[in-house]
Amino acid sequence: MDISSDKLLIIDCLKKSMPKWVELSFIESYTEITSAELLQSSDIVIRDMDLFDAESRRFIHEHYTMIAGILPFVSEERERTRIIKKVAEEKNVNQRTIRNYLCLYLAYQDISVLAPKQKSDSRALTKDEKNIRWALNKFFYNKHKNSLTTAYTMMLKEKYCDGEGKLLPEHPSIHQFRYFERKHRKMQTYYISRDGLKNYQRNNRPLLGDGVQEFAPHVGIAMLDATVCDIYLVNESGNLIGRPILTICIDAYSGLCCGYSLSWEGGTYSLRGLMLNVIADKVKHCERFGIMINKSDWNCDRLPATLVTDMGSEYKSGNFEQLAELGVTIVNLPSYRPELKGQVEKAFFLCMASRKWCIYLF
Repeated sequence: MDISSDKLLIIDCLKKSMPKWVELSFIESYTEITSAELLQSSDIVIRDMDLFDAESRRFIHEHYTMIAGILPFVSEERERTRIIKKVAEEKNVNQRTIRNYLCLYLAYQDISVLAPKQKSDSRALTKDEKNIRWALNKFFYNKHKNSLTTAYTMMLKEKYCDGEGKLLPEHPSIHQFRYFERKHRKMQTYYISRDGLKNYQRNNRPLLGDGVQEFAPHVGIAMLDATVCDIYLVNESGNLIGRPILTICIDAYSGLCCGYSLSWEGGTYSLRGLMLNVIADKVKHCERFGIMINKSDWNCDRLPATLVTDMGSEYKSGNFEQLAELGVTIVNLPSYRPELKGQVEKAFFLCMASRKWCIYLF
């Protein structure tokens, strides 16, 4: 690794010991081998970084960062030891761990050797484990939502009873049954098998991706949706009228309310009122309710360039699609993806938190 007059800095590639200075005569009796022979004898595989997944690449670069500051001082034992101690304190890891990664990298000179070890379980299942897996698939992962105890009892009845219905002496315990289920449980399978795919997509699906940023990199992309207000209105006689429908259009990038519609009718009628409000002069609109504002307070009287909606029937109707003839791009989001239009969902939450405005407008 380094040469200084008649001394050499070497490292044991098999034992992974720290580099040390030795006399030149120390290696005269050794036989030179190729890199391929070294990898074969040490059972190490050098892989291209592009073959690793994102998590493994993050792991590799994170651990290489630990040892990167030590590499210039590998030949200076005192300074090397000081830096290793400092890095161990900063990263809150054991010094021996850092030494292991350092020796591993120095031996093979490739950061791919720092990849996490792949866990592999090639052991074949025993007969009892196969029976447990069968019972879980048949009695536990289904729409009947049986408990583990019920599934265990059904397994004993089907697999561990003789012709007279007596329990055989050799059978797995309930603790083994529960341990196998916890060890092999996949939450996605659990929710889908017991509650159905629709419920999983609506209530249990993980939220992945950039959400709003995926559709709103700039101003002019609006998200709209409708909801039934969480309020009941009555007339002057005290008779119950019903719950109004609120339809809102929100600029996803800035959060500006482009317009709204508050009416008793939903569907295309509420959309018609919404579009008229979006292009209306907001100063004159507020004057109708005795609210005086300046043009700069709510400067919005044009249609957005893009409208992002869900898969509601009114948003896929021919009437709504006529907006495309005006140059407006309409994006229909997939079902059960409310996080992709989080701005308008948050607007509903804020409106419902303060119900007085709804009573005032009506």
